[in-house]
Amino acid sequence: MTNFIPIFPLGVVVFPGEQLNLHIFEPRYKQLIQDCFSENRSFGIPIVLKNNVSEMGTLVTITEIVQVHEDGKMDIRTRGEKVFRMLELVKTIPDKLYSGAIVHYPTNDERQNSKLTAQVISGIRELHKLIQVTKDFKKTDDELCSYDLAHHAGLSLEEEYELLSLLHESQRLEYLKQHLSKVLPVIAGMESLKERIQLNGHFRELKGFNFDL
Repeated sequence: MTNFIPIFPLGVVVFPGEQLNLHIFEPRYKQLIQDCFSENRSFGIPIVLKNNVSEMGTLVTITEIVQVHEDGKMDIRTRGEKVFRMLELVKTIPDKLYSGAIVHYPTNDERQNSKLTAQVISGIRELHKLIQVTKDFKKTDDELCSYDLAHHAGLSLEEEYELLSLLHESQRLEYLKQHLSKVLPVIAGMESLKERIQLNGHFRELKGFNFDL
């Protein structure tokens, strides 16, 4: 499926199913939000990487305009719907301040892999324990998918974009699993180093070596 959508390029990855709260202050995007909300239309958020608008992004819908300030700025809630690939950027739209794009919605295989999902969830919980972060997922473990987990795995913006570009759930979960397998030993090593530094100068109870063994 191909169609034309207004776009709001941002330096953030929005995953399908994710709720994103935005503060709208630029005139062109205030106009975009007003148009989309009044016409019940969705808009696209392509990712800005290294000052360039990337080809992949997420279609989002406005679920609520929380507040309109006296100066016209807005606080809104949006929800990610589906991944798109930008075919053509339309920088100028007649009578509009914002830009648009012709986009294609690729087939996205979202079939679950319960074994991989469980491994990724376990890895993320271990990561959070190491860095002393408490995060509660809004779904049960059985309901979670890669999109629900991605922001909790410590990915960089570039890595989140790579994950968004993967169109099979098993590929996304494997990507997260491989990332965690690299990150966890490093963080565990840092924690061990921190403990050794903190112990320096303290009285320590150490067991001596037994030469008779």
